[in-house]
Amino acid sequence: MSTNLPARLADVRGLLQALDWDQLSLAVQREAAARLSIVGPVNAGKSTLFNLIKGQKISAVTAVPGTTRGLVQERMGPFILVDTPGFGEVGGVDRAEVARQAARQADVVVLLLDAAAGLRQSDYEIYQSLQTTGIPIVVAANKIDLIKRDLPRVLEDMERKMGVEVIPISARTGAGVAERLIPAVVDAHPWMVVALGRTLPAYRRQLTHRLVRSAAVLNGLIAVEPVPGLDVPLLLAGQVRMVLRIAAIYGESLSVRHARELLTTIAGGVALRFLASELAKLIPGPGWVVSGLVAGLGTWAMGQVAALYFEEGKHLTPVQLRERYRRLHRRPRQGLPVTEIDVAAAKDIAAGIQKPSPR
Repeated sequence: MSTNLPARLADVRGLLQALDWDQLSLAVQREAAARLSIVGPVNAGKSTLFNLIKGQKISAVTAVPGTTRGLVQERMGPFILVDTPGFGEVGGVDRAEVARQAARQADVVVLLLDAAAGLRQSDYEIYQSLQTTGIPIVVAANKIDLIKRDLPRVLEDMERKMGVEVIPISARTGAGVAERLIPAVVDAHPWMVVALGRTLPAYRRQLTHRLVRSAAVLNGLIAVEPVPGLDVPLLLAGQVRMVLRIAAIYGESLSVRHARELLTTIAGGVALRFLASELAKLIPGPGWVVSGLVAGLGTWAMGQVAALYFEEGKHLTPVQLRERYRRLHRRPRQGLPVTEIDVAAAKDIAAGIQKPSPR
């Protein structure tokens, strides 16, 4: 083992130097410019949802169907939220085409339907029309606050006829928006996590936790790779990308060099931690799983501390950063108090690692 280790480390250094780190920064910048369009039939509550997500009244809301006559676009940093005119109103053919155009230009489309009215033929036709664009679509049923006992039946009917999950929400009360709709948008297009978090502070912490958990699971799966050393560049790239994304969510601009410096500050001897993970692979089977858990939980702890660093306005000292990392990293091993987020992250990492893809 000792005779091969220097050669492996040299190979790792070569791979690290070969990675295009500038592409990581460019990719995160593109993610921050993602576009979300809200489309749907007349009087479905699009303007109300638009205003709720934005946090202030921008788009006109009235009881008159078809109030929105053209695109209402609100730029929030690099993120553009679009409210469109409704489909289906009398004389509204041109406006319907404007809505389709907005959908074609989006990264994700939210199709908002009126749950109180049930699924109409025209609603289904809208959905079919949007499917031709190839853009990810999230279907939401609005006005659930107007439906009581019939809500399960209405949702079941919509999902059966459309063949897709329907997210129940109330744009008026906010029910289902933060806990169901926003996560569904992120799942439809992972790029949206940076754009949404960067421009909507109310959802920032929630989205950051999702980002960190996803990065931890991915690194855990990568670390199951049985050949020592081959996964190190990918693990480091994943952690740098995670830190860059967290910084972007909090409106910070970091270079790859600064992201790597922050990671080193948080985790101390990152190279030694990678080496410990790689050595575990010398034990086939269980060692691979251990390596995956070490990499996954280490990435999760780094992400949590990085998020805290930006939440605190970058005022934490290097000593404080390392202490927070050590406390988080040893929670699973020493039985220290954990939160629901900790448990969820650990379960996600373990579940992913226990089902590695065939090699």
